[in-house]
Amino acid sequence: MIKDNQKYFNRLHVIIDAVVIALSYLLAWYLRFEVELFREASDGLTFESYMIALVVLIPGMLIAYAAFNLYTPKRVQGRRLEIANIIKANTVVVLTFLVLLYLLRLMEFARLMMGFFYVINIVAEVAVRLLIRQFLKGMRKHGLNQKHILLVGYSRAAEEYIDRIIFNPQWGYTIRGILDDTVSAGTMYKGIKVLGRIDNLNVILPENRLDEIAITLGLNEYFRLEEIVALCEKSGVHTKFIPDYNNIIPTRPYTEDILGLPVVNIRYVPLTNTFNGAVKRTMDFVGSIFCIVLFSPIMLLSAVIIKLTSKGPLIYKQERVGRHNKTFKMYKFRSMVVQTKKAEQKAWTVKDDPRVTGFGKIMRKTSIDELPQLFNILKGDMSLVGPRPERPFFVEKFQEEIPRYMVKHQVRPGLTGWAQIHGYRGDTSIRKRIEYDLYYIENWTVGLDIKILFLTVFKGFVNKNAY
Repeated sequence: MIKDNQKYFNRLHVIIDAVVIALSYLLAWYLRFEVELFREASDGLTFESYMIALVVLIPGMLIAYAAFNLYTPKRVQGRRLEIANIIKANTVVVLTFLVLLYLLRLMEFARLMMGFFYVINIVAEVAVRLLIRQFLKGMRKHGLNQKHILLVGYSRAAEEYIDRIIFNPQWGYTIRGILDDTVSAGTMYKGIKVLGRIDNLNVILPENRLDEIAITLGLNEYFRLEEIVALCEKSGVHTKFIPDYNNIIPTRPYTEDILGLPVVNIRYVPLTNTFNGAVKRTMDFVGSIFCIVLFSPIMLLSAVIIKLTSKGPLIYKQERVGRHNKTFKMYKFRSMVVQTKKAEQKAWTVKDDPRVTGFGKIMRKTSIDELPQLFNILKGDMSLVGPRPERPFFVEKFQEEIPRYMVKHQVRPGLTGWAQIHGYRGDTSIRKRIEYDLYYIENWTVGLDIKILFLTVFKGFVNKNAY
C-alpha cells in the first residue's frame, strides 16, 4: 500500500514541479520583457519562440531533480539537504541550457531572463516543497501515511531508534513490535512490545502487511546477522540494518571498497584529505592576515592599556596541545596578574577569579585577549575554526576520563569552534564540548567553517561563561 501511495505521490510531485517550472519561466519572461525597469529594445524573438524552449527545459529540469534524489522518499531527510539539491539541479540545468544557446549561436536569447528564471524557480520549488513537507507532517501526526515496521533484536540501537521515532511523529513510522531471543515476550519499551522469538518471523511475515524490517541486533548477536537477513529478504519486505555500535562509531562512518571488500573506518575526518587540508590552510592564512589588519587598532589600544594598568609582559605564552598531539606556545594578551607556574596550572579560571585584572575581565568577556592567536594561525599552529586547544595537564586528565577525547587532536585547534558558538567555553561541560568538537571534525566543510565564523561575530565574542 505504501509503495502504491509513493508511486502516486511521485507522479503528482512531478506534475507539480512541471507546473512550477512553467510558471517560473513565464514570470521570468514577464519580468524581462514587460516590466519597464528591465525592458529593452526587441531582441528579435517572439513570445512563442521563448515558450518553445520549455519543451527542452521542463523535461531537463525533471530529469535533474530525479538525478539529485528529489523524488526519492526520505522521511527523515533534512530540509537543508533538499534545498541544496534543488539549487544544484537548477544550476546544472540552467548552465547546460546557456551552453547549448552558445553552441547553437542563439545569441539573441535573453540571458537575463534565464537569470530571473534560475532565482524564481529555486525560490518557488523550495516554497512548494516546504508546503508539501508541512502537509505530510500533519497527515503523519494524525496517523495517516504511516510505514509499519518490525524490529528484529532488542538492543541499545533498538531503544535509540524507538526514541527517535516517538520523538518525531512527523516521520510517519509505526513500530508493530520487537522480536528477540534474549528478552522474554511481553517486555515493553515505551509502549513497544517484544512479540516473541526471532524464529517467529516465519509466521509473522506472511500474516502482516509490513513495510519495513529493521534489524537491531545487539553486538553479541551479530553471528546471526547473515541468517536473519536471508530470512527477512525471503519475504520481499524492505530490510534495513541499524548497527549497535553507536558508542564506537558515534556518527556517520566512512566506508571504502577494497576490491569488493567493504571496509568501515572508525572515524571519517575530511581534513585528512590533502585537498581539503590545503583549502582550509589557505583560508586560515588569508583570513588571519585580514583579521590582523582589521583588528590592529583594537590590539594596539589593548596593548597600551595592559601596560598602563598592570605589571608584567604584554603577551602571555602558554603551552597547549595541538594537531597530532604536538605542543605549541599559544599567544594571548595577559589578562591576569603574573603567577608562578604552579599557581597558574591549578585550574581553569572561574567566576570572580582574583587573579584576573580589571581590564583582563573586559578582554575575557569580549574575547579581545584571544586576538594574538591570529599570529598562531599565521604560523600554522592553529586554525581560524577548530576545537579549542587545552593545556597538557588537562589533556592527560581528560584522555583517561572522556571517551574519544584525543580525536580532537587529528585537526588543528581553532580560535573559535562549533562548541564555542553553542556556549561551551570556559567553565562548562567538557563532555558536551567534545561532542560538538567531534561533530565538527567529522562533518567539516568550507560552508560549516564560514557559518561558524559568521555566528562567532554574534555568539562567540561575548559570552557569559568567559571569566
